[in-house]
Amino acid sequence: MSGIKTRQSLGIGESVLRPDGTLKVTGEFAYSSDLYLADMIWGVTLRSPHPSAWIRSIDVGPALAMPGVYAVLTHEDVPGERFYGLDHRDQPVLAIDQVRYQGEPVALIAADHPERARRAAEAVIVEYEVREAVTDPRRAAFDTSCPAVHERGNVLRHQPIRVGSTFEAPVVVTGEYEVGMQDQAFLGPESGLAVPAEDGGVDLYVATQWLHADRGQIAPCLGLPEEKVRLSLAGVGGAFGAREDLSMQVHACMLALRTGRPVKIVYNREESFYGHVHRHPARMRYEHGATREGRLLYVRAEILLDGGAYCSTSPAVVGNAASLGVGPYEVDNVWIDAYGVYTNNPPCGAMRGFGAVQACYAYESQMDRLAEACGISPVEVRIRNAVSQGSRLATGQVIDSPAPLAEMLAELAAMPLPTAPTPSDDAGGTDLLNMPGGISQTTHGEGVRRGVGYGVGIKNICFSEGFDDHSTARVRVELIGGEPHVLVHTAAAEVGQGLLMVQEQIARTELGIDTVTVARADTSVGSAGSSSASRQSYVTGGAVRAACQAVRERLDKLRADGSSLVQALELAGAVEETREYRHRPTFPLDPLTGQGDSHTQLALCVHRAVVDVDVELGLVKVVELAAVQDVGRIMNPLALEGQIHGGSAQGLGLALMEEIQVQDGVVRNPSFTDYLIPTILDMPPMRVSILENPDPHAPYGLRGAGEPPTLSSTPAVAAAVRAATGLPLPRVPIRPHDIALNG
Repeated sequence: MSGIKTRQSLGIGESVLRPDGTLKVTGEFAYSSDLYLADMIWGVTLRSPHPSAWIRSIDVGPALAMPGVYAVLTHEDVPGERFYGLDHRDQPVLAIDQVRYQGEPVALIAADHPERARRAAEAVIVEYEVREAVTDPRRAAFDTSCPAVHERGNVLRHQPIRVGSTFEAPVVVTGEYEVGMQDQAFLGPESGLAVPAEDGGVDLYVATQWLHADRGQIAPCLGLPEEKVRLSLAGVGGAFGAREDLSMQVHACMLALRTGRPVKIVYNREESFYGHVHRHPARMRYEHGATREGRLLYVRAEILLDGGAYCSTSPAVVGNAASLGVGPYEVDNVWIDAYGVYTNNPPCGAMRGFGAVQACYAYESQMDRLAEACGISPVEVRIRNAVSQGSRLATGQVIDSPAPLAEMLAELAAMPLPTAPTPSDDAGGTDLLNMPGGISQTTHGEGVRRGVGYGVGIKNICFSEGFDDHSTARVRVELIGGEPHVLVHTAAAEVGQGLLMVQEQIARTELGIDTVTVARADTSVGSAGSSSASRQSYVTGGAVRAACQAVRERLDKLRADGSSLVQALELAGAVEETREYRHRPTFPLDPLTGQGDSHTQLALCVHRAVVDVDVELGLVKVVELAAVQDVGRIMNPLALEGQIHGGSAQGLGLALMEEIQVQDGVVRNPSFTDYLIPTILDMPPMRVSILENPDPHAPYGLRGAGEPPTLSSTPAVAAAVRAATGLPLPRVPIRPHDIALNG
């Protein structure tokens, strides 16, 4: 290669195949659960069967006496700090004097075989004094006689939004809405391998979303400096927010340091349901006031989010729900109260959409009610109130990049609708497999009605409210076998979203060198932040771009005499640069008024859903989803379409089937037999239109794309079911008996 090109055919904007894709589809990819060392032993966690209880005693003697058992640890064996947490360190490594949710870790066991470790866990004798569980979030928040889950009180955060003073209108619609507890349902359960090191530290190979945040919580609990706790990313089988919090990380390291042996922990599916956070269930009350023409005059809302037993990221989820609580609509008068509360229900935290999903379901349901009250179409009421560039959010923040919502809605509405089937019993008629009920053939078309619904969502991209959101990249160019080679090293977690591919594409684009390798993510390079908030292409992409540009500047100087790239590298050896990238600053919301420029970027997606509903049996068939999304700049068309399809699938799941059933604090369905997620048979064909209106503040003009489809797909599906049934259906997921018993 004689010089540096400005763009390669495998650079940004192209449908480059993922470097990990072939291995994953052929089953050859090594996930964290595949880790193995010849002398490793196995760790198991003993968990509380009660959602709320005092611990009166723990007897580990019977377990320690069992052959093959190397260690049994309790809270007394935690070598350092006994609490951890992402936002507030309120979660014990192992329960001390009480348990606050079903599944809370109480003891750890290490043995030479996983089954022996499980049997030893069953031999540990724990004496509990069961007490009243706080499971109603409204009672937890507002009833002063309710027991406190934590000494600081049950309200984690109350964030008001106060704008304007006029709360009267000729048309008023009200509604109360609920969103159930959704699980991230990743296919690879929590797992990792901890290896004790000669320097007294530990090396942890783990599936996570945020290596440096993990290390920052693990090291104090182990009583070690951070430099002695080294993390490397193992293969991740999906995340969607659930791997932001710690699960088995501290536990595996404790057992490895105690036994002097590598310790592997792999959760089974049931334990995974107990071992990670979930989407916050929500109860919401909304009131919209508008003119008779459907133009919004005011919005009042109360958003109550159940954070469960520990803090996790609940304060940030509340901030998102509050700041985006009216949706992408212009309205001058807003009164919102958003709350996150402690209960003895399972802990809740990050999940794709992060607070915006719950609010979106409520405000979009309200927009449909408003359209009906004003006698205009659901699309028209949204267009009349749509934000655009220059609009102000309820927080006072000005949208200072393209936001063509009205145009997106018009394009969506103009897409052709699928042909409605004609019921028939003869062989040449309707394909009964495509009717509600599918292969069970519960109908030949009688009682089946079609509905069409729309949904709009607005999502913040990157971390908000003043968080020091940044990423670090190290880029090295050298000759290998006489040819230029690029090595990109970041701590950014590839969790299935295609980040390895994007880093390669950026390096090829900036350096014009085809051969690019992305090193394993680990803590030997600076933090890249979390693989969440649709932020990695933006922030880590920005860091990789900056490091590549710095390398290119040095190479240009080396080649100022007209020498080739190969000649310059032969003379200079490797050229390496490290850069940090930060987006523009954000600011906390005012605690009294909710005003502030809290977000760095906002993204829009709109959905149309077409459904067939058997109103007699309550069965729903989603016939088609259509989506229009503005992504600023397309980095990889094929991967982007996959993100839109995947986000839409999770939104469909929340609308119709996905819910962790919790009764009195006890999870009733911790399995994929009873917790239902959409399969390929549940996902309909999709029409997708992707717009490119560059954001001038973002690298390449890109706009984070992974989360917005999850917001708007849920209310679109729910609206379509309402249109088919005529029922209010104020809660998701919509269950068959919600339709059949009320139809």
